[in-house]
Amino acid sequence: KRRPCPYNPPILFKMNTGIFISLLFFRCSSEKAKSVVFGFLPILTWLPSYPLKQYLFGDIVSGISAGVMQLPQGLAYAMLAAVPPVFGLYSSFYPVLLYTFFGTSKHISIGTFAVISLMIGGVAVREAPDSMFAVNGTNASQIVDFEARDARRVEVVVAMTTLVGIIQFVLGLLRFGFLAIYLTEPLVRGFTTAAAVHVSVSQIKYLLGVHTARFNGPLSVVYSLDAVFRNIASTNVVTLIIGLVCTVFLYFIKDLNERFKKKLPIPIPGEIIVVIVSTGISYGMVMSENYGVEVVGKIPTGLLPPKIPDFSVFPSLFPDAFAIAVVGFSIAISLAKIFALKHGYSVDGNQELIALGLCNFMSSFFHTFAVTASMSRSLVQESTGGHTEIAGLLASLLVLLVVVAIGFVFQPLPTTVLAAIIMVNLLGMFKQMKDIPALWRTSKIELAIWLVSFFASVLLGLDYGLVVAMGFAILTSLSSYLLFVLFLKAEECSGIKIFQSNTSIYFANSDLYVSALKAKVRPNDVELGITHEVVAGAKKQMDHVYTNGQMTENHTESESEDDFFLQRLTPIHTIILDFTPVNFIDSVGAKTIKSVSQQLLCSKKALKD
Repeated sequence: KRRPCPYNPPILFKMNTGIFISLLFFRCSSEKAKSVVFGFLPILTWLPSYPLKQYLFGDIVSGISAGVMQLPQGLAYAMLAAVPPVFGLYSSFYPVLLYTFFGTSKHISIGTFAVISLMIGGVAVREAPDSMFAVNGTNASQIVDFEARDARRVEVVVAMTTLVGIIQFVLGLLRFGFLAIYLTEPLVRGFTTAAAVHVSVSQIKYLLGVHTARFNGPLSVVYSLDAVFRNIASTNVVTLIIGLVCTVFLYFIKDLNERFKKKLPIPIPGEIIVVIVSTGISYGMVMSENYGVEVVGKIPTGLLPPKIPDFSVFPSLFPDAFAIAVVGFSIAISLAKIFALKHGYSVDGNQELIALGLCNFMSSFFHTFAVTASMSRSLVQESTGGHTEIAGLLASLLVLLVVVAIGFVFQPLPTTVLAAIIMVNLLGMFKQMKDIPALWRTSKIELAIWLVSFFASVLLGLDYGLVVAMGFAILTSLSSYLLFVLFLKAEECSGIKIFQSNTSIYFANSDLYVSALKAKVRPNDVELGITHEVVAGAKKQMDHVYTNGQMTENHTESESEDDFFLQRLTPIHTIILDFTPVNFIDSVGAKTIKSVSQQLLCSKKALKD
């Protein structure tokens, strides 16, 4: 593997051969440009060597399975985003297609997600409430111009998606991928559990078929429940029966898929089955007219032409857009790291920020709302044999086929079915309640973060709750810092590396611990059983010399280029992680230590084999 060019322009100008100077400078520049392009478009690193025979079938099956889930979830989560269902389909196509080119994770499924959709919907309702579109009806009653209201909400949502994309892209360019460390696992799990409460409460009215206003802000959960109970006498019995039947069926299918996931070649697509059957029954029985069942309504066929977002609303949307950008990235990078660790590859947090930013920004011109990774779809995409981003590409093409050809078929679909799909998909988030007894036994500090995140988000709303939770998490880490001690004068034993951290290892510094460990120990070299060092020969040394894991500066010259590509091979047989000064490790730090230990052990075993 070619090393980076060791020469720099000041040294080059001291040399006499002008042609050599020019060629060497051009080579360094071209290699740097190639590195930048490949980093910006990760697809170029794996697509040319894509193994068709080994991967294609698995990616096709995985893509179809994920696409079948994208369809009903796109329709359902559009309700949470307070926009017509067809915009959920647009959001299940454009961003997924773009992520294929810019993303670094091979297994996450980008698209609509309940938490992000709910946060978007709250902003849309706040900026375009029903009261803005009230018109006089018969007998001096007030009716709402739903068409004008929905059009304005779409404009608001699209503008916010543009802003979310810009924020994520800029943060990625500025290398702010480390922001995710302050969204520690207990914080994220408490936050998403609170979001599940908000989502479930918001779907009760659709499940019952009652009409209530949508609330946003502090105590919105309380106000929503109060409104539902006040109007519970107007429950549509047919709507309730359809919703309950679909909920029971979906729960049964979900449980069946979980129990027999090792025996089933692909999960049973319960959601698409429910959508197709309920659409057919609703159409045949004309439920909308005969029984007053609320349905999806008009779904235009084909794609809408691109449109420039309304930039005038940016100032009022910035705080919400920033929160959505950070939460969306945190969810995506958390899932990406889980699958990367499982399958032995790495993801770049900064590139993921850039990828999500581009997906949201570019797609917003085609009427989409903000997206992130979905846990349920990602699990299906990975478990059905997906190997690369090709699976996501095929899923997006399946959605495109539906939008272009048969989108109108879903117009009679009852909205109570979509509510059932949403609520059943939230079961996994509610299971996170089991974290409470586990954290009580392992870490009271993390338990406090979880509880503060949950209750603040439930009572204050997701936006203010996130701010409070992050502030509390940062307060718990103010007294902690990371300091690695390097004994420069100590004699290093050949083949042994001792790595010491003299502070607590927890959520805010666990990634830094791993990065520092890799920088000193060089896992790639461990896998080969060697360390790379520049030989200090009889000739004068150049800029960067690596000794004992530390880079030193020596600004002298050399007359030979070969000196900088020589290697001394030193077997590494033992790595000692010294935790003597460490007095606290939280669950995130423990998982980090476990994963890096497993990687090193696997590398050693592979070397022996």
